[in-house]
Amino acid sequence: MPAYTKNALDEIAQSNFEIQPGKYVYAKVAAVSADDSHFLISRDADEITVVTTEDRLGSLQLIERNKDLYKLIALNVSVPFYSVGFIATVCDALASAGLNVLVVSTFSRDYIMVRVDLIERAAAILLSLGFEEL
Repeated sequence: MPAYTKNALDEIAQSNFEIQPGKYVYAKVAAVSADDSHFLISRDADEITVVTTEDRLGSLQLIERNKDLYKLIALNVSVPFYSVGFIATVCDALASAGLNVLVVSTFSRDYIMVRVDLIERAAAILLSLGFEEL
């Protein structure tokens, strides 16, 4: 395992993760209604991206979707906003094991997404860093 900062590892030791139910899809859509219920809706000048469960994909005005299915892992951080190196440590550990990771941060929690077929490896890596699994 690469050398990680003591701060990040201390923070991880006080944090936990939970694998969320369902399989998730990244989609580029034409529009999304205000009452649609998805994990993430992101709009920028070029596109609307939606991350949603596989069973909700049919409700979208789909332009394109990523071919892979993902599992969503919630990282419950003990001190959100002030955990220097926390995400870098998580991403580096996963990348060092050859896993691609997609990251979403919300106000009080960070999420990582890994391909469905790699979820056990990802969970083992998080445990080896010092996370507790819920």
